[in-house]
Amino acid sequence: MPIAIAAEQAGGPEVLKPVTLDRPTPTGTQLLVKVAAVGVNFIETYQRSGIYQVEYPFIPGGEAAGEVIEVGSKAEGFAVGDRVAFAEGARSYAEYTLVEAEKALPVPDGVDLETAAAVPLQGMTAHYLVNSTYPVQAGETVLTHAGAGGTGLLLTQLLKAKGARVITTVSTDEKEALAREAGADVALRYEGFPERVRELTNGTGVDVVYDGVGKATFDGSLESLKVRGMLVLFGAASGPVPDFNLQRLNSSGALYVTRPSLAFYLRSAEERRWRSGEVFGAVADGSLKVRIGARYALSEAAQAHEDLQARRTTGKILLVP
Repeated sequence: MPIAIAAEQAGGPEVLKPVTLDRPTPTGTQLLVKVAAVGVNFIETYQRSGIYQVEYPFIPGGEAAGEVIEVGSKAEGFAVGDRVAFAEGARSYAEYTLVEAEKALPVPDGVDLETAAAVPLQGMTAHYLVNSTYPVQAGETVLTHAGAGGTGLLLTQLLKAKGARVITTVSTDEKEALAREAGADVALRYEGFPERVRELTNGTGVDVVYDGVGKATFDGSLESLKVRGMLVLFGAASGPVPDFNLQRLNSSGALYVTRPSLAFYLRSAEERRWRSGEVFGAVADGSLKVRIGARYALSEAAQAHEDLQARRTTGKILLVP
């Protein structure tokens, strides 16, 4: 019988265990996908641990790629044998999973399914950040955090393609090398980064900070901004940001803060196809490099979560059934 990974209750990585399930059947507008690879994302550690409320038993996963093996009676646009990826699925830590046809993304020729599984969530996140939340212009200076992470590496490449100067933060020499390889102009350590950013910008500060770390970097991110700069807080890998007094934005230079998420930038089929098409197109033509930092067997999901939370990984990590 097909295998999936489930948590019977909230807890640490050890609660993720293999279970056997009947193969799901697509209904209506669904596609049944035989999973080739699953993208592991930080949000799943919050769901597993109980920080985010989910129903248990819980099968994590919203991102994967694979082959369509059955099509629901009302599903349009796809046929058996098509290769698809998605970022808006559910229960994808499994050998088989269901996805709504409107949320499935065609995988272009020349992109293998493991690479395709590593792209949708972080690739479309990087796309909306630089094109929509704060549309970066050539010549602007940008600060990003976790520059060797899956999103960070893609973000840097998209920013450099727009002509921006990219300053990023990393925690090790190995991660610095990866960030620079992706195009970062400067790679800083986290300690004292606001002061270094000020030095690097002649005291002015950066136009925008893209911050997916959250609690540990939020104050420093605000301190790194120029007058009327924008802090884009798109994640909370170190924990949620505490409440703060909005007057601080005024006294620090009429700053802007926004808290976007991918779902609000995939509001229509047209928007979904635009973002995914540009990202997959760049991967296919070689202009956007995807780093898969580690592959784990599906049964090793607990170890993947442990390594992700301990910041032992770089790039994207995958589960492979």
